[in-house]
Amino acid sequence: MTFNENLMGQIRYIFKYALLMTLLIFTLKWLQWKFLIMDHAIEIYIGLIALFFTALGIWIAGKLNTPRVQKIVVEKKVYIEPDNTNFINEAELQKFNLSTREYEVLQHMSRGYSNARIAQELCLSLSTIKTHASNLFNKMDVKSRTQAIEKAQRLRIVVPFAQP
Repeated sequence: MTFNENLMGQIRYIFKYALLMTLLIFTLKWLQWKFLIMDHAIEIYIGLIALFFTALGIWIAGKLNTPRVQKIVVEKKVYIEPDNTNFINEAELQKFNLSTREYEVLQHMSRGYSNARIAQELCLSLSTIKTHASNLFNKMDVKSRTQAIEKAQRLRIVVPFAQP
């Protein structure tokens, strides 16, 4: 016999015993599980039932808690006024009976200027600007400069200021 034939024979012999040992280990493990199941059958059945009802509860909760969303489409006619940004509503302006200076102060307020900046732009004192602003608030029936600007822009008595 040659060396290679002898080596192949030994390898076959080793594989046969390895296969036999593997089958023996699987058989022993199977028997161990079988006896484990027999010894603890009640606990295993209770665990399986608990697992089933847990899964069932999760499924039912998912079905009950899904939000019911309905899509409602409402069709309306929407009228959009033409954007005449340079248009000033003279009729509304006359209703407030604003003086020329009060109107100038309102225009500068709508541009976002502070009282100090308005005083500088109009070459007036700060207290005069505050007086004009107070008179303006009384005539327009508002309490703050934000309300005055919003009302003036809504009624189109000032031109909205567009910053570059």
